[in-house]
Amino acid sequence: MKVRFLLDENLSPRLVTALKRLDTSVNVLRIGDEGAPDLGTSDPVILRYLAVHQRLFVTDNRSTIPVHLAEHYQAEGESHWGILWLRPKTTIGQLAAALHLVWTASEAEEWLDRTDWAPF
Repeated sequence: MKVRFLLDENLSPRLVTALKRLDTSVNVLRIGDEGAPDLGTSDPVILRYLAVHQRLFVTDNRSTIPVHLAEHYQAEGESHWGILWLRPKTTIGQLAAALHLVWTASEAEEWLDRTDWAPF
């Protein structure tokens, strides 16, 4: 199965455009988009959404997500379909290229319960 992305709401909507310019068939939603969690959705709800909808989460939130991720594992016994932490000072172009690489070179199952940094 191909990777499907969910971008955190604090990432620029221009990232979706940049990624779609590389390949229009990339499946990417941003929080607040139709079919994605609403803007302002709590981290625990986002983590459940990721598990149910099998999406890899792209975020620069390194303050609250790790805490909620630990709680998610303990309380819910749930997995997640991957989390990519955005490196500081990463440009939209660099991140779009990294996500495109993930999309072309890996399968969604390879990201199960995996966290990593982007760009690599």
